[in-house]
Amino acid sequence: MRKAKVMIIDDNADFTDELKETLAACDYEVEVCNDSKSAVKKISKTMPDVVLMDMKMPGKSGLEVAYELKRNRDTARITIIAMSAFYIEKETLRVCGIESSITKPFNPVDIINRIEQAI
Repeated sequence: MRKAKVMIIDDNADFTDELKETLAACDYEVEVCNDSKSAVKKISKTMPDVVLMDMKMPGKSGLEVAYELKRNRDTARITIIAMSAFYIEKETLRVCGIESSITKPFNPVDIINRIEQAI
């Protein structure tokens, strides 16, 4: 059985390193991108099953990146899970193509459950 591919997009390298380690221990194939400006290009290249996206980053916001991904025929079917410490209305997430969200800080079990629901 193929491992599910997960891409973590977050400008906090310590956070992404820790989350990558946790997900890899759960047998996911994990890629990380700490720069929202290059996120679309990297996602297009690796074509993950699920993208875990921080919503507040320098440069492009997670909402902007999600919207761009959903407008691209090649990446439109990738599931995006928003990660944020801030409240974002569900309608805003939906309009940008984000299927699910989780509030930071979160329990690793909760994010794994979200990934499993997505795949």
